[in-house]
Amino acid sequence: MTRPRPFPWLFLLLLFLLPGLPAAQGQGAIASAHPLATEAGLDILSGGGNAFDAAVTVAAVLAVVEPYSSGMGGGGFWLLHRASDGYEVMLDGRERAPLAAHRDLYLDDSGEVVPGLSVNGPLSAGIPGQPAALAHLAARYGRLPLAQTLAPAIRLAREGFPVDAHYRRMAEWRLEQLRRWPAASAQFLAAGEVPLPGAIIKQPDLAETLERLAEQGRDGFYRGTLAERLVAGVQAAGGIWKAQDLADYQVVERKPVRGEYRGMKITSAAPPSSGGIVLISMLNQLARFDLESYSPLQRKHLLVEVMRRAYRDRAEYLGDPDFVDMPVVRLIDPDYAAGLVRDIQLDAATPSRHTPAGEHGEGQDTTHYSIIDAEGNRVSATLSINYPFGSCFVAPGTGVLLNDEMDDFSARPGTPNVYGLVGGEANAIAPGKRMLSSMTPTFVETGRGVAVLGTPGGSRIISMLLHGVLAMAEGEGPGEWVGRPRYHHQYLPDAIQFEPGALSAGEQQQLQALGHRLEPLDSTYGNMQALYRERGTGRLSGASDPRGMGSARVE
Repeated sequence: MTRPRPFPWLFLLLLFLLPGLPAAQGQGAIASAHPLATEAGLDILSGGGNAFDAAVTVAAVLAVVEPYSSGMGGGGFWLLHRASDGYEVMLDGRERAPLAAHRDLYLDDSGEVVPGLSVNGPLSAGIPGQPAALAHLAARYGRLPLAQTLAPAIRLAREGFPVDAHYRRMAEWRLEQLRRWPAASAQFLAAGEVPLPGAIIKQPDLAETLERLAEQGRDGFYRGTLAERLVAGVQAAGGIWKAQDLADYQVVERKPVRGEYRGMKITSAAPPSSGGIVLISMLNQLARFDLESYSPLQRKHLLVEVMRRAYRDRAEYLGDPDFVDMPVVRLIDPDYAAGLVRDIQLDAATPSRHTPAGEHGEGQDTTHYSIIDAEGNRVSATLSINYPFGSCFVAPGTGVLLNDEMDDFSARPGTPNVYGLVGGEANAIAPGKRMLSSMTPTFVETGRGVAVLGTPGGSRIISMLLHGVLAMAEGEGPGEWVGRPRYHHQYLPDAIQFEPGALSAGEQQQLQALGHRLEPLDSTYGNMQALYRERGTGRLSGASDPRGMGSARVE
């Protein structure tokens, strides 16, 4: 499903520097999908916080001003690098299936998937991980109290923010479901209609929720009055949450996956994200070819073929590491990649076969931000509630818009989800299980510097990171990483998806002659946020995807 592209935010040029402009070494740099989040994070850095403190602030502000993309009712992955000792870790704040969930949760009596059941309303919601992750970040890695780092988000929730064109397009997209649930309608609509441009969205219940988190930490969300309201609201509307689901939720610290490509060190997201494994697999395959010796058309063909093979493995092998045994070491081994590419032909496409089933995707209205502070600490974080406005359900009295990440499980192997993608056995629903994700927060290091980057974009997230890393390998800067035209293949459906302008008419004809099926998109996709720090000088630069309304600033 092709999603509408965002429009520039009305006040962007009045408040912030143009995205992508380099600047001299300063207190730090932030690139995020919304100018208000970037500004709030920089204020935290200038007020004595480190990158991890700023990461709390940026995530919380995005939860307020981008309710269609992420939020306190969602989850994500935070890739961290601590400069003092080089320690790197991935915080897994991915949602979990409720303990009452089961394999056939979204099937009818005939064993068929019930349309919309895994997308709309509280039955589609996993147990949120973002509040626990922010509390964990603050307690383990930050310097400032939550009361300080959450203050900007609390203020914006209480005082409000102006509706822009992108908000209106997303609300229109989900209008029917937002109207369905009274608390969501009151919070995000105006008398049941999409708010007018410039209208102020105030979220007092969300402000109160954030205040509880600031005062009580993790328990302010997962236990006590707020937890009771969440469970009661979900159950009253047909959901299956229980108090134990919230009380049992824990952030997991996981070892990132690592690889190399032509002297570049890649550090990326580990399962239950498929991102790092698939990215490194694609790069390992490409390393078997001398790309510079091929024509531009041949290079595009090769990229499609390595995408096809890596996404095929994603479908067959990957899931929640606490539930599924995965051959991770083998999948990111360069020798394994050598075997994958043996049957690639330069003069013919390799047909995808419906065995194993194809991959399952992350919502396209995810968000990403990148942070580097003056000390060299860095954060790459990708957050989501899945479909625009998630489940469209808000538990009364909480202000918390719930995700619909349960759709990222395989409701039934071989059956497409809301994005037309299908999943395999490794990603079947189970109580307490984390659903497989495509989110790919990443660090890339060379002898000259280090990059922090990531993007939303559904199942296309990983291929977008591939394009960005290859642009860096070719010596280009952050502006080129985020702006490079994009095309994508994910094994199934067996088609090259590409945004306008990514493939010329001649290239399209030649790729079809090789046997590729093409699926042109009517809009661009992704919203990459990238930063770069030079070694030695410490000079910082950054870029926010021109397809979005974000802001990359260095101060």
